[in-house]
Amino acid sequence: MEITNVSEYEAIAKEKLPKMVYDYYSSGAEDQWTLQENRNAFSRILFRPRILIDVSKIDMTTTVLGFKISMPIMIAPTAMQKMAHPEGEYATARAASAAGTIMVYKDRNVVAQLVRRAERAGFKAIALTVDSPRLGRREADIKNRFTLPPFLTLKNFEGLDLGTMEKTDDSGLASYVAGQIDRSLSWKDVKWLQTITSLPILVKGVLTAEDARLAVQAGAAGIIVSNHGARQLDYVPATIMALEEVVKAARGRAPVFLDGGVRRGTDVFKALALGASGIFIGKPVVFSLAAEGEAGVRKVLQMLRDEFELTMALSGCRSLKEITRNHIVTDWDHPRVAPRL
Repeated sequence: MEITNVSEYEAIAKEKLPKMVYDYYSSGAEDQWTLQENRNAFSRILFRPRILIDVSKIDMTTTVLGFKISMPIMIAPTAMQKMAHPEGEYATARAASAAGTIMVYKDRNVVAQLVRRAERAGFKAIALTVDSPRLGRREADIKNRFTLPPFLTLKNFEGLDLGTMEKTDDSGLASYVAGQIDRSLSWKDVKWLQTITSLPILVKGVLTAEDARLAVQAGAAGIIVSNHGARQLDYVPATIMALEEVVKAARGRAPVFLDGGVRRGTDVFKALALGASGIFIGKPVVFSLAAEGEAGVRKVLQMLRDEFELTMALSGCRSLKEITRNHIVTDWDHPRVAPRL
């Protein structure tokens, strides 16, 4: 079967992967309302295309933290990719240059060692996940008594005394995280992190204007609007619904990125029209990785690129800076008065 869009990889991954692994990647927290909403919210944003514009040349390039990239589509920090494919993160990294990611462990010495390791490995930024003082209630993982397959280890923590993920009566991951992740993490730790590294720090997991302002004050180099793939607190808004509030609060002092629910090039355009500097994809990466390895991830990136380019052309936009708020209409817009030409 020829794959013609990103979403088709999920069904293939479901067939190929063990149930415990597929459920780990695909499920959300509790009722999974936010999981559905991350997708559904995009469908409520409509286009206002402009016509009769010369779109023979389309430029999708952009700059993120000073690095020029070919398009505003990036790969989100996604854990345990070797459960999807034997080459795991290596295959994904070959399909796209990766950004570093850490969660803050109770032992600050461990955090410092992870940061040093990221610097030595040539990572260009650190994504600090801030929405997980505890792990969300993922009922599929509880039912499956999720634990790492025996052939896998948490490679990041090799040589660090962080214990192992044991089999438990619920989710082994939840029990492991409960023992390791620091629940007292606060904004002062974002500042502390800047004292031990010169790498730019992206704060991942912001959903409100209040926290966007605090992130800027704390010196964040960028903000990722994320609800952790709907895996933490259920009934938070879809990230595309939270995006504009965060962008307005950041007031251009730090770039804002979106993570969650992107499956189409049209979704990328909608995020940029609402003020995002770029988007991150997570689930499409692990599903395509499971289906076709590195080639699958490459194809996902290419399909999104092609769809995004087409959306730009059909909307009358030749570069990213030409994508404006006037190119879309949302539920929360006031009735429009046509601007005078």
